[in-house]
Amino acid sequence: MTEGFENISRSEYSSNKKLKDKLRKVKPKGLDQMFHREHENSFREIDCLSCANCCKTTSPIFISTDIERISKTLKMKTGEFIDTYLRMDEEGDYVLQKSPCSFLLDDNTCLIYEDRPKACREYPHTDRKNMTGILALTLRNTLVCPAVLRIFQVFSREFRK
Repeated sequence: MTEGFENISRSEYSSNKKLKDKLRKVKPKGLDQMFHREHENSFREIDCLSCANCCKTTSPIFISTDIERISKTLKMKTGEFIDTYLRMDEEGDYVLQKSPCSFLLDDNTCLIYEDRPKACREYPHTDRKNMTGILALTLRNTLVCPAVLRIFQVFSREFRK
């Protein structure tokens, strides 16, 4: 992550929090369409491999099917995989023991990309249905993902009109 992104995302967080409250008032189907449109636009401009901040700073939740699939790929028993890489968080979910992700390579690619957790496959969650239900998470992701920050910046300009 660039220092510029971190500074911008932090400085815009307060206004993005207010924008989140405005977005709650948009009809769910319309909100989904807005997010899907800007998700596509953002990822035309932003290359995840040049950033990988999500992999460097946050942990996905590992569900049982993720654990089983990745363990098999790494030729490990599930218990060994859990002991080596995971811990249980405050909500009782399995997450990575440390950051950056143990599977993040020096070139920002993923050692287990084809078998990565569902949460990684879906990140940053801006192209899913029912965006109304995850606006708080999406706001937090403006601090992690330049694409999500860009989406909020676009919406901010649209709401000013």
